[in-house]
Amino acid sequence: MKGVLDFCVLFLTLHAPGALSLSTHVAVIYPQDPVLRMGSNLTASCWVHPDLGVHAGSLFWTLNGQQLPSALYRVLSPTNLSVTLAGLSASKQKSGDNLVCHNHKGHILAGSCLYVGMPPEKPVNLTCWSRNTKDLTCSWAPGGKGETNISTQYTLKYKLRWYGKEKECEDYTHTQPYSCSITRDLHLFTPYEIWVEASNQLGRATSDVITLDILDVVTTDPPSGVTVSRVGQLEDQLSVRWEAPPALKDFLFQAKYQIRYRLEDSQDWKVMDDVGNQTSCRLAGLRPGTVYFVQVRCNPVGIYGSRKAGIWSEWSHPTAASTPHSERLMSGSCDSKSSGDSNSTLRRELKQFFGWVRKHAYGCSSMSMKLYDQWRVLMQKSHKARNQVLQGDKS
Repeated sequence: MKGVLDFCVLFLTLHAPGALSLSTHVAVIYPQDPVLRMGSNLTASCWVHPDLGVHAGSLFWTLNGQQLPSALYRVLSPTNLSVTLAGLSASKQKSGDNLVCHNHKGHILAGSCLYVGMPPEKPVNLTCWSRNTKDLTCSWAPGGKGETNISTQYTLKYKLRWYGKEKECEDYTHTQPYSCSITRDLHLFTPYEIWVEASNQLGRATSDVITLDILDVVTTDPPSGVTVSRVGQLEDQLSVRWEAPPALKDFLFQAKYQIRYRLEDSQDWKVMDDVGNQTSCRLAGLRPGTVYFVQVRCNPVGIYGSRKAGIWSEWSHPTAASTPHSERLMSGSCDSKSSGDSNSTLRRELKQFFGWVRKHAYGCSSMSMKLYDQWRVLMQKSHKARNQVLQGDKS
Protein backbone atom coordinates (compact mmCIF):
# COMPACT_ATOMS: atom_id res chain seq x y z
CA MET A 1 0.00 0.00 0.00
CA LYS A 2 2.92 2.37 0.70
CA GLY A 3 3.89 2.40 -2.95
CA VAL A 4 0.32 3.33 -3.90
CA LEU A 5 0.26 6.20 -1.40
CA ASP A 6 3.59 7.50 -2.69
CA PHE A 7 2.17 7.45 -6.21
CA CYS A 8 -0.87 9.47 -5.15
CA VAL A 9 1.18 12.16 -3.38
CA LEU A 10 3.61 12.29 -6.29
CA PHE A 11 0.71 12.80 -8.67
CA LEU A 12 -0.61 15.70 -6.63
CA THR A 13 2.73 17.46 -6.29
CA LEU A 14 4.13 16.95 -9.80
CA HIS A 15 1.17 16.95 -12.17
CA ALA A 16 -1.00 19.77 -10.83
CA PRO A 17 -0.30 23.18 -12.39
CA GLY A 18 0.70 25.82 -9.89
CA ALA A 19 0.99 23.27 -7.11
CA LEU A 20 2.60 24.41 -3.89
CA SER A 21 5.15 22.00 -2.46
CA LEU A 22 3.81 19.93 0.42
CA SER A 23 7.22 20.22 2.08
CA THR A 24 6.53 23.90 2.84
CA HIS A 25 3.58 22.86 5.04
CA VAL A 26 1.47 25.72 3.78
CA ALA A 27 -1.55 23.46 4.27
CA VAL A 28 -2.43 19.94 5.30
CA ILE A 29 -5.48 17.74 4.98
CA TYR A 30 -6.65 15.57 7.82
CA PRO A 31 -7.14 12.64 7.75
CA GLN A 32 -4.34 11.91 5.34
CA ASP A 33 -4.90 8.98 2.92
CA PRO A 34 -7.69 7.22 4.86
CA VAL A 35 -8.92 3.69 4.05
CA LEU A 36 -12.71 3.46 4.36
CA ARG A 37 -15.50 0.98 3.83
CA MET A 38 -17.95 1.59 1.02
CA GLY A 39 -20.93 3.55 2.28
CA SER A 40 -18.93 5.31 5.01
CA ASN A 41 -19.11 9.05 5.73
CA LEU A 42 -15.98 11.20 5.81
CA THR A 43 -15.31 14.67 7.14
CA ALA A 44 -11.97 16.06 6.01
CA SER A 45 -10.36 19.32 7.08
CA CYS A 46 -7.96 21.60 5.20
CA TRP A 47 -5.67 23.45 7.61
CA VAL A 48 -3.96 26.54 6.12
CA HIS A 49 -0.83 28.04 7.66
CA PRO A 50 -1.68 31.45 9.19
CA ASP A 51 1.34 33.06 7.49
CA LEU A 52 -0.19 32.26 4.11
CA GLY A 53 -2.75 35.04 4.62
CA VAL A 54 -5.57 32.99 3.10
CA HIS A 55 -9.01 32.82 4.73
CA ALA A 56 -10.66 29.41 4.87
CA GLY A 57 -13.83 30.84 3.36
CA SER A 58 -12.03 31.41 0.05
CA LEU A 59 -10.96 27.79 -0.34
CA PHE A 60 -12.72 25.03 -2.27
CA TRP A 61 -12.49 21.22 -2.62
CA THR A 62 -12.26 18.87 -5.60
CA LEU A 63 -12.61 15.09 -5.79
CA ASN A 64 -10.93 13.47 -8.79
CA GLY A 65 -10.80 16.86 -10.51
CA GLN A 66 -14.49 17.70 -9.98
CA GLN A 67 -15.32 20.65 -7.71
CA LEU A 68 -17.48 19.66 -4.75
CA PRO A 69 -20.61 21.74 -3.92
CA SER A 70 -20.06 24.50 -1.36
CA ALA A 71 -23.07 23.15 0.56
CA LEU A 72 -20.78 20.35 1.77
CA TYR A 73 -18.27 22.85 3.25
CA ARG A 74 -18.02 24.23 6.75
CA VAL A 75 -15.68 26.99 7.91
CA LEU A 76 -14.40 25.78 11.26
CA SER A 77 -11.98 28.66 11.76
CA PRO A 78 -10.27 31.33 9.65
CA THR A 79 -7.63 28.72 8.75
CA ASN A 80 -9.73 25.52 8.66
CA LEU A 81 -12.28 24.46 6.02
CA SER A 82 -13.97 21.06 6.24
CA VAL A 83 -15.94 19.03 3.73
CA THR A 84 -18.33 16.17 4.52
CA LEU A 85 -18.85 13.31 2.08
CA ALA A 86 -21.71 10.88 2.79
CA GLY A 87 -22.15 7.33 1.52
CA LEU A 88 -18.81 7.03 -0.21
CA SER A 89 -18.72 4.92 -3.35
CA ALA A 90 -15.91 2.52 -4.19
CA SER A 91 -12.63 4.04 -5.36
CA LYS A 92 -12.52 4.44 -9.10
CA GLN A 93 -8.88 3.33 -9.22
CA LYS A 94 -6.56 1.25 -7.06
CA SER A 95 -4.27 4.26 -6.59
CA GLY A 96 -7.04 6.03 -4.69
CA ASP A 97 -9.40 8.96 -5.28
CA ASN A 98 -7.79 12.41 -5.14
CA LEU A 99 -9.33 14.77 -2.56
CA VAL A 100 -7.69 18.19 -3.03
CA CYS A 101 -7.90 21.55 -1.26
CA HIS A 102 -7.46 24.64 -3.49
CA ASN A 103 -7.07 28.39 -2.88
CA HIS A 104 -9.37 30.87 -4.60
CA LYS A 105 -7.10 30.93 -7.71
CA GLY A 106 -7.31 27.18 -8.12
CA HIS A 107 -3.78 26.42 -6.90
CA ILE A 108 -3.42 23.19 -4.97
CA LEU A 109 -2.71 23.66 -1.28
CA ALA A 110 -2.87 20.05 -0.11
CA GLY A 111 -4.11 16.66 -1.17
CA SER A 112 -5.17 13.33 0.24
CA CYS A 113 -5.91 9.96 -1.34
CA LEU A 114 -9.14 8.21 -0.38
CA TYR A 115 -9.18 4.41 -0.52
CA VAL A 116 -12.77 3.21 -0.43
CA GLY A 117 -13.55 -0.48 -0.70
CA MET A 118 -14.42 -3.63 1.20
CA PRO A 119 -12.51 -6.21 3.23
CA PRO A 120 -11.80 -9.41 1.28
CA GLU A 121 -14.08 -12.40 1.49
CA LYS A 122 -12.91 -16.01 1.67
CA PRO A 123 -11.15 -17.00 -1.58
CA VAL A 124 -12.92 -19.83 -3.41
CA ASN A 125 -12.37 -22.43 -6.16
CA LEU A 126 -8.83 -23.27 -5.12
CA THR A 127 -7.46 -25.87 -7.55
CA CYS A 128 -3.93 -27.11 -8.25
CA TRP A 129 -2.15 -29.05 -10.95
CA SER A 130 1.40 -30.23 -11.60
CA ARG A 131 2.97 -30.18 -15.05
CA ASN A 132 5.03 -33.33 -15.41
CA THR A 133 5.54 -33.47 -11.58
CA LYS A 134 8.12 -30.67 -11.89
CA ASP A 135 6.06 -27.90 -10.31
CA LEU A 136 2.73 -27.20 -8.63
CA THR A 137 0.51 -24.37 -9.83
CA CYS A 138 -2.61 -23.30 -7.98
CA SER A 139 -5.34 -20.86 -8.96
CA TRP A 140 -8.31 -19.43 -7.07
CA ALA A 141 -11.02 -16.80 -7.31
CA PRO A 142 -11.77 -13.91 -4.97
CA GLY A 143 -14.75 -14.55 -2.72
CA GLY A 144 -18.09 -12.76 -2.84
CA LYS A 145 -18.44 -10.24 -5.66
CA GLY A 146 -14.72 -10.52 -6.25
CA GLU A 147 -13.46 -6.96 -6.40
CA THR A 148 -12.64 -5.17 -3.15
CA ASN A 149 -11.81 -1.90 -4.99
CA ILE A 150 -8.67 -1.37 -2.92
CA SER A 151 -5.28 -3.03 -3.04
CA THR A 152 -5.67 -6.60 -1.75
CA GLN A 153 -2.84 -9.05 -1.22
CA TYR A 154 -3.36 -12.76 -1.96
CA THR A 155 -0.84 -15.23 -0.55
CA LEU A 156 -0.74 -18.93 -1.38
CA LYS A 157 0.53 -20.97 1.56
CA TYR A 158 1.35 -24.66 1.83
CA LYS A 159 2.99 -27.27 4.01
CA LEU A 160 3.53 -31.00 4.18
CA ARG A 161 0.53 -32.44 5.92
CA TRP A 162 2.05 -34.10 8.96
CA TYR A 163 5.41 -32.55 9.65
CA GLY A 164 6.02 -29.71 7.24
CA LYS A 165 6.82 -26.10 7.97
CA GLU A 166 4.44 -23.48 6.60
CA LYS A 167 5.76 -21.85 3.42
CA GLU A 168 4.62 -19.14 1.03
CA CYS A 169 4.48 -19.44 -2.73
CA GLU A 170 6.78 -16.92 -4.40
CA ASP A 171 6.19 -17.12 -8.16
CA TYR A 172 3.14 -15.02 -9.01
CA THR A 173 4.31 -14.32 -12.57
CA HIS A 174 1.91 -16.87 -14.04
CA THR A 175 -0.15 -15.47 -16.91
CA GLN A 176 -3.37 -16.47 -15.20
CA PRO A 177 -4.63 -14.00 -12.56
CA TYR A 178 -5.00 -15.19 -8.98
CA SER A 179 -2.46 -17.98 -9.38
CA CYS A 180 0.98 -18.94 -8.13
CA SER A 181 3.54 -21.61 -9.03
CA ILE A 182 5.71 -23.59 -6.61
CA THR A 183 8.78 -24.56 -8.58
CA ARG A 184 11.22 -26.09 -6.10
CA ASP A 185 11.57 -28.37 -3.09
CA LEU A 186 8.50 -30.45 -3.94
CA HIS A 187 8.00 -33.91 -2.45
CA LEU A 188 6.25 -36.85 -4.12
CA PHE A 189 4.25 -39.52 -2.28
CA THR A 190 3.48 -37.00 0.50
CA PRO A 191 0.23 -35.03 0.80
CA TYR A 192 0.29 -31.24 0.98
CA GLU A 193 -2.08 -28.85 2.73
CA ILE A 194 -2.69 -25.73 0.64
CA TRP A 195 -4.71 -22.57 1.25
CA VAL A 196 -4.94 -18.88 0.26
CA GLU A 197 -4.96 -15.85 2.54
CA ALA A 198 -6.41 -12.53 1.35
CA SER A 199 -5.75 -9.27 3.20
CA ASN A 200 -6.09 -5.53 2.84
CA GLN A 201 -6.29 -2.59 5.24
CA LEU A 202 -9.92 -3.35 6.02
CA GLY A 203 -9.54 -7.03 6.97
CA ARG A 204 -8.40 -10.52 6.01
CA ALA A 205 -9.92 -13.87 5.02
CA THR A 206 -8.66 -17.42 4.50
CA SER A 207 -9.84 -20.03 2.02
CA ASP A 208 -10.69 -23.61 2.87
CA VAL A 209 -7.65 -25.88 3.12
CA ILE A 210 -7.29 -28.50 0.39
CA THR A 211 -5.18 -31.63 0.74
CA LEU A 212 -3.55 -33.25 -2.28
CA ASP A 213 -0.71 -35.46 -3.46
CA ILE A 214 1.20 -34.10 -6.44
CA LEU A 215 0.92 -37.45 -8.24
CA ASP A 216 -2.86 -37.12 -8.16
CA VAL A 217 -2.94 -33.78 -10.02
CA VAL A 218 -0.39 -34.35 -12.78
CA THR A 219 -1.02 -33.01 -16.24
CA THR A 220 1.41 -32.97 -19.11
CA ASP A 221 2.27 -31.31 -22.38
CA PRO A 222 0.02 -32.05 -25.35
CA PRO A 223 1.04 -35.05 -27.48
CA SER A 224 3.72 -34.15 -30.01
CA GLY A 225 4.32 -35.23 -33.60
CA VAL A 226 0.63 -35.34 -34.51
CA THR A 227 0.16 -36.39 -38.14
CA VAL A 228 -3.03 -36.90 -40.10
CA SER A 229 -2.97 -38.82 -43.39
CA ARG A 230 -5.25 -40.55 -45.85
CA VAL A 231 -5.98 -44.26 -45.67
CA GLY A 232 -5.20 -45.21 -49.25
CA GLN A 233 -8.14 -44.14 -51.40
CA LEU A 234 -10.80 -44.66 -48.73
CA GLU A 235 -12.70 -41.43 -49.16
CA ASP A 236 -14.32 -41.37 -45.70
CA GLN A 237 -11.33 -42.12 -43.45
CA LEU A 238 -8.21 -40.45 -42.05
CA SER A 239 -5.40 -41.95 -40.00
CA VAL A 240 -4.15 -40.02 -36.94
CA ARG A 241 -0.81 -40.74 -35.26
CA TRP A 242 1.03 -39.02 -32.41
CA GLU A 243 3.80 -39.44 -29.86
CA ALA A 244 3.45 -39.82 -26.10
CA PRO A 245 4.50 -36.77 -24.03
CA PRO A 246 8.31 -37.06 -23.73
CA ALA A 247 8.39 -35.45 -20.27
CA LEU A 248 6.71 -38.55 -18.80
CA LYS A 249 8.70 -41.22 -20.61
CA ASP A 250 10.45 -42.30 -17.39
CA PHE A 251 7.25 -42.53 -15.36
CA LEU A 252 5.10 -45.58 -14.80
CA PHE A 253 1.60 -44.62 -15.89
CA GLN A 254 -1.28 -45.54 -18.19
CA ALA A 255 -2.01 -42.72 -20.62
CA LYS A 256 -5.45 -41.96 -21.98
CA TYR A 257 -5.95 -39.97 -25.15
CA GLN A 258 -8.79 -38.04 -26.71
CA ILE A 259 -9.15 -36.89 -30.30
CA ARG A 260 -11.36 -34.14 -31.58
CA TYR A 261 -11.90 -33.08 -35.16
CA ARG A 262 -13.98 -30.61 -37.14
CA LEU A 263 -14.70 -29.53 -40.68
CA GLU A 264 -12.60 -26.73 -42.11
CA ASP A 265 -15.60 -24.37 -42.29
CA SER A 266 -17.05 -25.28 -38.89
CA GLN A 267 -16.25 -24.48 -35.25
CA ASP A 268 -18.09 -27.52 -33.88
CA TRP A 269 -15.67 -30.18 -32.65
CA LYS A 270 -16.56 -33.86 -32.48
CA VAL A 271 -14.76 -35.65 -29.63
CA MET A 272 -13.70 -39.31 -29.58
CA ASP A 273 -13.42 -40.57 -26.00
CA ASP A 274 -12.61 -44.22 -26.63
CA VAL A 275 -9.07 -43.89 -27.99
CA GLY A 276 -7.49 -45.62 -24.98
CA ASN A 277 -3.71 -45.64 -24.54
CA GLN A 278 -2.66 -46.31 -28.13
CA THR A 279 -0.90 -43.62 -30.15
CA SER A 280 -2.80 -44.02 -33.40
CA CYS A 281 -6.41 -44.06 -34.45
CA ARG A 282 -8.62 -44.16 -37.52
CA LEU A 283 -11.37 -41.62 -38.10
CA ALA A 284 -14.23 -43.16 -40.07
CA GLY A 285 -17.51 -41.95 -41.48
CA LEU A 286 -16.04 -38.68 -42.82
CA ARG A 287 -17.16 -36.66 -45.81
CA PRO A 288 -15.29 -37.38 -49.07
CA GLY A 289 -13.15 -34.56 -50.47
CA THR A 290 -13.27 -32.55 -47.25
CA VAL A 291 -10.59 -30.82 -45.15
CA TYR A 292 -10.58 -31.73 -41.46
CA PHE A 293 -8.71 -30.23 -38.51
CA VAL A 294 -7.60 -32.71 -35.84
CA GLN A 295 -6.27 -32.28 -32.28
CA VAL A 296 -5.12 -34.75 -29.60
CA ARG A 297 -4.71 -34.45 -25.83
CA CYS A 298 -3.37 -36.69 -23.08
CA ASN A 299 -4.40 -37.66 -19.56
CA PRO A 300 -1.58 -39.32 -17.53
CA VAL A 301 -3.58 -41.77 -15.43
CA GLY A 302 -2.22 -43.76 -12.51
CA ILE A 303 1.29 -42.32 -12.23
CA TYR A 304 3.14 -44.57 -9.79
CA GLY A 305 -0.13 -46.20 -8.82
CA SER A 306 -2.19 -43.07 -8.19
CA ARG A 307 -5.92 -43.84 -8.17
CA LYS A 308 -7.05 -40.38 -9.25
CA ALA A 309 -8.45 -39.71 -12.69
CA GLY A 310 -5.65 -37.36 -13.75
CA ILE A 311 -5.93 -34.00 -15.52
CA TRP A 312 -6.25 -33.57 -19.27
CA SER A 313 -3.48 -31.68 -21.06
CA GLU A 314 -4.12 -28.83 -23.43
CA TRP A 315 -5.08 -29.81 -26.96
CA SER A 316 -2.27 -30.16 -29.50
CA HIS A 317 -1.98 -27.62 -32.29
CA PRO A 318 -4.54 -28.31 -35.05
CA THR A 319 -3.32 -30.55 -37.87
CA ALA A 320 -5.17 -30.48 -41.19
CA ALA A 321 -5.72 -33.14 -43.84
CA SER A 322 -8.31 -33.86 -46.50
CA THR A 323 -10.17 -37.01 -47.44
CA PRO A 324 -10.00 -38.25 -51.05
CA HIS A 325 -12.73 -37.29 -53.47
CA SER A 326 -15.32 -39.96 -54.21
CA GLU A 327 -14.74 -41.69 -57.55
CA ARG A 328 -18.46 -41.89 -58.08
CA LEU A 329 -18.79 -38.12 -57.75
CA MET A 330 -15.80 -37.45 -60.00
CA SER A 331 -16.89 -39.85 -62.79
CA GLY A 332 -20.20 -38.12 -63.30
CA SER A 333 -21.90 -41.45 -64.00
CA CYS A 334 -24.99 -42.94 -62.46
CA ASP A 335 -26.43 -46.43 -62.07
CA SER A 336 -28.01 -47.98 -65.17
CA LYS A 337 -31.76 -48.19 -65.08
CA SER A 338 -31.50 -51.72 -66.52
CA SER A 339 -29.82 -53.06 -63.42
CA GLY A 340 -33.16 -54.29 -62.22
CA ASP A 341 -34.95 -54.56 -58.92
CA SER A 342 -32.68 -57.38 -57.71
CA ASN A 343 -29.62 -55.13 -57.80
CA SER A 344 -31.58 -52.36 -56.06
CA THR A 345 -32.62 -54.75 -53.32
CA LEU A 346 -29.08 -56.03 -52.95
CA ARG A 347 -27.73 -52.52 -52.62
CA ARG A 348 -30.35 -51.68 -49.97
CA GLU A 349 -29.48 -54.80 -47.96
CA LEU A 350 -25.76 -54.05 -48.23
CA LYS A 351 -26.38 -50.48 -47.13
CA GLN A 352 -28.26 -51.64 -44.05
CA PHE A 353 -25.64 -54.24 -43.14
CA PHE A 354 -22.61 -52.07 -43.66
CA GLY A 355 -24.34 -49.21 -41.88
CA TRP A 356 -24.15 -51.43 -38.82
CA VAL A 357 -20.46 -52.09 -39.51
CA ARG A 358 -19.84 -48.39 -39.97
CA LYS A 359 -21.53 -47.59 -36.69
CA HIS A 360 -19.34 -50.06 -34.83
CA ALA A 361 -16.21 -48.93 -36.66
CA TYR A 362 -16.47 -45.50 -35.01
CA GLY A 363 -13.59 -45.29 -32.62
CA CYS A 364 -10.36 -47.26 -32.67
CA SER A 365 -11.47 -50.89 -32.56
CA SER A 366 -8.98 -52.75 -34.76
CA MET A 367 -11.36 -55.64 -35.54
CA SER A 368 -14.22 -53.47 -36.75
CA MET A 369 -11.83 -51.22 -38.65
CA LYS A 370 -10.36 -54.16 -40.59
CA LEU A 371 -13.82 -55.37 -41.54
CA TYR A 372 -14.82 -51.87 -42.53
CA ASP A 373 -11.66 -51.43 -44.62
CA GLN A 374 -12.27 -54.68 -46.51
CA TRP A 375 -15.80 -53.64 -47.33
CA ARG A 376 -14.77 -50.16 -48.49
CA VAL A 377 -12.05 -51.56 -50.79
CA LEU A 378 -14.48 -54.09 -52.26
CA MET A 379 -17.14 -51.46 -52.89
CA GLN A 380 -14.70 -49.02 -54.47
CA LYS A 381 -13.40 -51.71 -56.84
CA SER A 382 -16.97 -52.60 -57.73
CA HIS A 383 -17.90 -48.98 -58.46
CA LYS A 384 -14.73 -48.47 -60.48
CA ALA A 385 -15.33 -51.57 -62.59
CA ARG A 386 -18.97 -50.62 -63.20
CA ASN A 387 -18.00 -47.09 -64.23
CA GLN A 388 -15.46 -48.48 -66.71
CA VAL A 389 -18.11 -50.78 -68.20
CA LEU A 390 -20.59 -47.91 -68.48
CA GLN A 391 -18.03 -45.65 -70.14
CA GLY A 392 -17.10 -48.48 -72.57
CA ASP A 393 -20.77 -48.94 -73.55
CA LYS A 394 -21.10 -45.20 -74.24
CA SER A 395 -18.07 -45.27 -76.53
